[in-house]
Amino acid sequence: MIELSSQQFASWNEPIEMLYACHGKVKRFCRQLTILPDYLEKHGCNQAVKNDVQQILNYFNQSAPLHHDDEEKDFFPLLVKYVPEAQKDIDELEKQHVTLHDNWAKLSEQLESLLDGERNNVDIVLINNVVSGYDKHIPLEEPLFELGKQHLSEAELREIGEIMSTRRQVKK
Repeated sequence: MIELSSQQFASWNEPIEMLYACHGKVKRFCRQLTILPDYLEKHGCNQAVKNDVQQILNYFNQSAPLHHDDEEKDFFPLLVKYVPEAQKDIDELEKQHVTLHDNWAKLSEQLESLLDGERNNVDIVLINNVVSGYDKHIPLEEPLFELGKQHLSEAELREIGEIMSTRRQVKK
């Protein structure tokens, strides 16, 4: 049976829930990445692997940078107006975004090569860099989401949600 969370049903009208939902996807894809090397060793790069790797590539190449834009351009600046003491964590999170993107760029090259049949394995160190980066990042970031729930008005949340939606060119 598939376990569903309320976050899987979040809409752009609930931008903080959408940020949480993105983290849920990151965690799921990180779990898949951690089992990938052993799976490849035992079963090779079959179609199921290719499908999963393509989903992971799509997410981290497209959705993850948009998620970081949502935070850096819209959520964090608004939150810090109400909770100025959050600036220290925000500065750290924004530095981590750079590292997360850099680590992903290195791993994505290998994943692309895997899909292209140019390699049959993926460097576990590169996977660990991505996964451990998110393991540190998400617990620092999610308390800020809770502060946003406490301090941002419905109108401000609605506005952020509209911006996030437009950023993805999603029709409501």
